[in-house]
Amino acid sequence: MKKLYVKDALAMEEGKEVVLKGWIHKIYDLGHVNFIKLRDKTGIIQLVASKEELEGLRNEMSVEASGVLSKNEKAPGGIEVQLKEIKILGKAYYDKLPFDINGRKINAALEVQLDHRNMSLRAPRIMAVFKVQEEICECFRAYLRQNNFTEIHTPKILASGTEGGSELFTVNYFDHRAFLAQSPQFYKQMMVGVGFEKVFEVGHAYRAELHNTYRHLNEYVSLDAEMGFIEDETEIMDLEEGFMNYLFKHLKETCKRELEMYNIELPDEVKIPRIPLFEAQEIVYKKYGKRSPKGDLNAEGERLFSQYIKEEYGSDFVYLTKYPASKRPMYTMPDPEVEGGTKSFDLIYRGLEITTGGQRIHDYEMLVENIKKKGFKAEEFDFYTQNFKFGMPPHGGFAIGLERMTMQILGLENIREASLLPRDMKRITP
Repeated sequence: MKKLYVKDALAMEEGKEVVLKGWIHKIYDLGHVNFIKLRDKTGIIQLVASKEELEGLRNEMSVEASGVLSKNEKAPGGIEVQLKEIKILGKAYYDKLPFDINGRKINAALEVQLDHRNMSLRAPRIMAVFKVQEEICECFRAYLRQNNFTEIHTPKILASGTEGGSELFTVNYFDHRAFLAQSPQFYKQMMVGVGFEKVFEVGHAYRAELHNTYRHLNEYVSLDAEMGFIEDETEIMDLEEGFMNYLFKHLKETCKRELEMYNIELPDEVKIPRIPLFEAQEIVYKKYGKRSPKGDLNAEGERLFSQYIKEEYGSDFVYLTKYPASKRPMYTMPDPEVEGGTKSFDLIYRGLEITTGGQRIHDYEMLVENIKKKGFKAEEFDFYTQNFKFGMPPHGGFAIGLERMTMQILGLENIREASLLPRDMKRITP
């Protein structure tokens, strides 16, 4: 018989004979009646076993189980399997599991869970995080393709940094100094200019930031989009707002079980207020008595301002706009209506920045001049700026941090929980 997934078996009528393959989640040896909880990627089902059938079985062994479905309201999903045969496919050689994954939460510190990622990822509640994350990526691709975007794959070993500054990982590349990509920014813009017009990428980015906080990773997945022939940055914000609505509708349909595990209820509609940064700073100061750093909001300011937006607008999201040029990369388009300002934005979601975006400079002479203003040597960026000599259209884009997005949707406490195998200042294994 063909192997079934647990979710498919739970949807069948009793009396059907089934074959299931998965891992032993838990064994209940009660003497008069015995149960095995069998787990696969789709869920958990209860097997009713004899005393003899339990012999030699241990938690986390992989097995093949065959039997007949029968109703039992007390069993997970209201149905169980009267076991006929169980075969061990993968033996267990451990002395003791590092922690129990059977409860609602793992009773171990996050660092211990990450040290034993091969075990913690087996917990259904933790695996649910990556089901949601998978669907975020799927939605990003589907939504942008529907809007005539082309998926690209850009290099991650670069001759120079895309954001400037010192937050760069260096690489010895055949005895030449190279860098790991902070973003695909230069190449996104290049592909807009060569004729793709609208492009996107799902890929890794690397930041050598000396931060060890709940919201920072040194390697993360970036969801990038760039589009040409725009009027201004509001088109980029409209695009992302549309994506959020598309995403939430999709998650409510495909991740109902996973959202329920975290008691998350997503809104039916996302409407995102757009507030200039300087206004947000004034609100945070007047309402909460907190001063902001020059040209930005700090982590506490983002949290307080999100609280204000929730109270005033009923939204978990807010666009902060008109960031000063001093806080934005060299390719950011100045805003002639705001002295020292730019046509850029951040998207704050439940108190945390998840997106940076805006309109880019598309004029060659303006770009070269801006590179010099930022203190860089223009000739070092010839490979980038030469693209702007050949009719680069007005364009802009954004980048979403996948792990931050996942973290905020599910209300996780630490971004490492939203990274399959996190890399931070202290961790490069497993």
